[in-house]
Amino acid sequence: MLQTNRSLWKYILFSALTFGIYGIIMMSRISVDINTIATPYDNKHTKHYCLMLFLFSWLTFGIYPLIWYSKLSGRIGDELNRRGINYSFGTKDFWLWDFLGSCIIVGPFIYTHKLFKSMNLLSENYNATFGAPTTY
Repeated sequence: MLQTNRSLWKYILFSALTFGIYGIIMMSRISVDINTIATPYDNKHTKHYCLMLFLFSWLTFGIYPLIWYSKLSGRIGDELNRRGINYSFGTKDFWLWDFLGSCIIVGPFIYTHKLFKSMNLLSENYNATFGAPTTY
């Protein structure tokens, strides 16, 4: 069963209490979950968040995270559409809310909320479709 209780307030609170470790774990989980949900259908693979954060981020002087988040958002939006889930999310949300929205300070929070909401919807749909294995 995939996690369906991601929320912005927990992300902010626990990231602050754990000096960012909770945020890394949460985003790592999202990168694994989207691969679990979407790879059988689109044959794409999203690199693990830790690999992007600790290796490619500093090697590319911060450019690769922009590409990674953009592709992740697009992939989530495509999967929402493919599954017929009525929620608007995609690449435009990253560029408008997270990237440009940082000018108004609350933009990245809105993007993160939309990211968590869309992943919760995808995870709920995946769990309902495939469900927990039955044990006898």
